[in-house]
Amino acid sequence: MKSFDRLKDSYECQLGEALRVSGQDADFFTRAKARELLDLARRYVGDPAQLEALDIGCAVGLTDTYLLPAFKHVAGVDISAPLVERAAERNPEATYSSYEGGRLPYDDDSFDVVFTFCVLHHVAPAERPAFVAEMHRVTRRGGIAVVGEHNPLNPLTRLVVSRCAFDEDAVLLRAGEVNRLFRQAKLDPLEQRFILILPFEGRTVQRLERALRAVPIGAQYLLAGHPI
Repeated sequence: MKSFDRLKDSYECQLGEALRVSGQDADFFTRAKARELLDLARRYVGDPAQLEALDIGCAVGLTDTYLLPAFKHVAGVDISAPLVERAAERNPEATYSSYEGGRLPYDDDSFDVVFTFCVLHHVAPAERPAFVAEMHRVTRRGGIAVVGEHNPLNPLTRLVVSRCAFDEDAVLLRAGEVNRLFRQAKLDPLEQRFILILPFEGRTVQRLERALRAVPIGAQYLLAGHPI
């Protein structure tokens, strides 16, 4: 995973190139995930303006750009110091840290919303239980932990992943595996939703997406759970 260091100046370009086949750019997918995360936070925790959030595997901070106006505070952490440097340049209002993996550099019960988007598929399968357990550790009681991942049942998702230079090591996870990881880590699953069914925006599309959240056809999925 340290190979991400070399992407400091090309991360967004390479991501955009991989996503081009979808007909949308990275901002489209980033906005959608940020919108879904905020909806989950409001539904299960409270007003985001009163909440502190942690982005695990923040990379260059693309998602955080859309979350900062809503949350009380946003922190981000990544194993790539060069990417964290870019994130801090992009989002000076956020607090960023790099770490070596393993134990997160935060105290227990530090955040109301802890999330990781499209990171777990880069984590070796044997290390995933410990990764999710760390999410549990830093999530406050009454808060939520959220994993967002690629849906391997979606053929367009598999095509995009195959085209992405920094997904060479990716081992995609079905939603059921993330559910098992949550339960092992003593995170009680609250809601699972499949998202990005259509590469378009607008109220009609959003209504359709909401109606089909339970159907495993979206390009990605989110699972939210709270500490037991």
